[in-house]
Amino acid sequence: MQRKISFSLAAFICAVVLIMGAGIASAQITDVFSVNYFRQNVSIAPAAFVSITNPGLTYGTLCAEIYVFDQDQQLSECCGCIETHNGLRTLSVRNNLTDNPLTSVRSDAGVIKIVSASLPPNNVCDPTIVIPRPNLRAWATHVQLPIGYPSIGNFFPITETEFSPSTLGAAELAGLQAQCSFIHILGSGHGICTCGTGD
Repeated sequence: MQRKISFSLAAFICAVVLIMGAGIASAQITDVFSVNYFRQNVSIAPAAFVSITNPGLTYGTLCAEIYVFDQDQQLSECCGCIETHNGLRTLSVRNNLTDNPLTSVRSDAGVIKIVSASLPPNNVCDPTIVIPRPNLRAWATHVQLPIGYPSIGNFFPITETEFSPSTLGAAELAGLQAQCSFIHILGSGHGICTCGTGD
């Protein structure tokens, strides 16, 4: 019985990816997709943070659709957060983006992807149903290895970088939505990140 369910789920995900990919067409979308990383996400190190802003009224209130991947390439958490114009949202990597993983094992390192998207009429950002729209901007702090590594140190240098823009292809967007849908269907509440503070 369990094997039939697994095959059915795999078939469902493949179908969703194909349908979404066909619906988006082959055009690549620009200024909507950005990527950054996190590491040293351990209790002895300081917390890292992600800051997101919607720089103006040009596109109105937007959604930040967030997808957090473990370093083994598995989607660990996803969520959608409202971004009003000129607002600032701050998320803790430890407490908002990796605290409720699908597998119940918090990622020590990984990748954070953000898709800038339209706000639906119901005012609820949904990372499983995304209509990309420019132009969110984001930054992340990074906890570096302690001074004197590999010996145990108590000073972790902190750096900050802007999220790197990337081109969002149809297959990538369809895959993000399908994987997040899987988390929503089978995660029993696990795998859903939270939106921190601000808007």
